[in-house]
Amino acid sequence: MATNQQNKEEEVDLGSLFAIIGKGFSNLFQWIGKIFKGIFHFIISILLFLKQHILPIGIAVILGFLLGVFLELKNPKRYSSDLVLQTNFKSSRQLYDNIDFYNSLVKQKDTFGLEQTFGLDKQAAASLKKFTITPIKNQNDIFSGYDELILKSDTATVRSFEFEDFKKSFSDYDYKLHEITVVAETNNIFKAVGDVIITSVVGNDYFNTLKNITNENLNRLDSRYRQNLVQIDSFGKVFMQVLLADSKKVSTGTNIDFAGENRSSKEIELFYTNQRINELLDEVTAAKLEKNQIINIVSNFEPIGKELNGVTENKAFQFAVLFALACVLGLLFLKLNAYLDNYKK
Repeated sequence: MATNQQNKEEEVDLGSLFAIIGKGFSNLFQWIGKIFKGIFHFIISILLFLKQHILPIGIAVILGFLLGVFLELKNPKRYSSDLVLQTNFKSSRQLYDNIDFYNSLVKQKDTFGLEQTFGLDKQAAASLKKFTITPIKNQNDIFSGYDELILKSDTATVRSFEFEDFKKSFSDYDYKLHEITVVAETNNIFKAVGDVIITSVVGNDYFNTLKNITNENLNRLDSRYRQNLVQIDSFGKVFMQVLLADSKKVSTGTNIDFAGENRSSKEIELFYTNQRINELLDEVTAAKLEKNQIINIVSNFEPIGKELNGVTENKAFQFAVLFALACVLGLLFLKLNAYLDNYKK
């Protein structure tokens, strides 16, 4: 009897549990349905609003478009060109400072300063409108920078400076490649401007000193590795001669034993040593090529700039969108004002 009573209580408990779970799912689905219903209602409200006010919004778009076209015709065309540089010896900060200086001359409309800086005539200097510089971000630059830090630092320093901390401290100046964009109203001055931008950094005495010291060190390393290769090659020849002589000997006596495992291990050691030095020599050669200049030109300015005529530069499109948004905000404000007036009543 007691057992039957207990079973009935367990069945009631399970039934209550399932009822609660079912109610929970039902409430969840109702909540999701309300969200979708609210989103649908919001979209329909927007469409109804646009339909109700299509005429004033359309007029605003047309007026904005016409104003933009007028300004496009009135203002001269603009052209741009890009220059991609690889900076060495921490010279990127100087490059960024120089670009900021050129921009300050443009903003101040200092035509004379631009003439003197770039060696242009007054009309060409006045046509310069904008300078921008941005790093070409590459994760490999961060990884290689961290590897260099590990190689140069002691173990305690490396342990206290995790990769994530290094990544956070990695600034725009630390990337290898940087893109400079110049905007002007004259389409054939970019080459002259680019030459001055590069010369302004390359002519720095400090960077030239670093370049000379670095290249002297790389040349010494190159010479040392090549000497090592010659020595290994000579030792290999002697080693082979000894092996040949050893194999011809029939009598015992003074003999260099390169037989068996000893001979095999020395051959492998010579091979890997030669391979490693060749790898190091390749790294030095690549470094010499990269560090040969303070700035390496990856992609130069085009002689003739490209006309700026994209959507972001199209004043007709910009003003059409701007007038449409202003009209919509104005209509919403009127609706809100009417609602507040009725609310007071």
